[in-house]
Amino acid sequence: MLRNATLGVVRDANFGKSTTHEERVSGKSRSLGDVLQEFSQHRKVMEQELHKVIVGQEEVIDQVFAAIFTRGHCLLEGVPGLAKTLMVSTIAKILDVNFKRIQFTPDLMPSDITGTNVLDEDENGRRKFRFVEGPIFTNILLADEINRTPPKTQAALLQAMQEREVTIGTETYNLDPPFFTIATQNPIEQEGTYPLPEAQLDRFMFNIKVGYPTAAEEEKILIASSRDEKQEVRKILSAKAIINLQKLVHSVAVSDYIIKYVARLVRSTRPKDDQAPAFVKELVDWGAGPRAGQFLISGGKAIAAMDGRFSVGIDDVKKVAMAVLRHRVSTNFQAQAEGMTTEDVIQRLIDELPTPDVPKYEK
Repeated sequence: MLRNATLGVVRDANFGKSTTHEERVSGKSRSLGDVLQEFSQHRKVMEQELHKVIVGQEEVIDQVFAAIFTRGHCLLEGVPGLAKTLMVSTIAKILDVNFKRIQFTPDLMPSDITGTNVLDEDENGRRKFRFVEGPIFTNILLADEINRTPPKTQAALLQAMQEREVTIGTETYNLDPPFFTIATQNPIEQEGTYPLPEAQLDRFMFNIKVGYPTAAEEEKILIASSRDEKQEVRKILSAKAIINLQKLVHSVAVSDYIIKYVARLVRSTRPKDDQAPAFVKELVDWGAGPRAGQFLISGGKAIAAMDGRFSVGIDDVKKVAMAVLRHRVSTNFQAQAEGMTTEDVIQRLIDELPTPDVPKYEK
């Protein structure tokens, strides 16, 4: 059942090789392995196109792609000048979808994002309201410097990010799929900023830290910028292909072994849980909720599928664990006194958490 459903998804996606007339007549089709390998190749082509503009940042790119293929949203954190906005706009050029950018400012209003009703008058003098769509009605929404606008404006994204719809007055409007929000924020500047509430942080699948480039990567950036050569990127995937690839990723198998590991990892972040280790009880105020476990599994599926594999492994979950958990775990004063950051606590938990025992097969 899983194989047939997956192959049906890929035949509808219209990417790569199409099924020949002979294959349709004979009933033959590509195997699931071929489908995943083709998906992996498309991901590599997307990465190559992106690297025409962006130098390095392989881990960040993988996590952004993983969010896109699992219908997730990303929060990119990094100091100014690390090409966060350029990365998102280039990804939008690689994907044949609609893209809109909102520069968040202190005077931005919720209606500037969602849209508003305006009063029109026809030639007969009759008046009626007409809805004018805001920039949120797109496929990729770049919320640039999201922490520079007040909470009431930040909250305008909540319904769209969770339900993929927008309510204006008494009317609810659906957002066309695929829809995902990629937000950026500067973690070092505090003046004139409004930290995102925990409820909105939890809507983001990944909190991705964009770090400084290496010495070799920085030299490449300087060389490229000094030449002032504009690189053109190709469009790789259409909106329909993205939707069907999201279905393909969702169909990647997850064993009970992985589910037990994810459940134990998430529960171990909660200081009041019996499974939490002693250092978590000492250093953490509150831990991650069930949504973290859902995102860990979804992220693991995306990593496995992008690598051309049939099922999720422990390493796939560990690869996305930091990005999923860092904004869902809050450390206390004791951790600060000991010089322990949230990332330090999570990494120690990942390193020390034992993997579940695999039951032995009995004849």
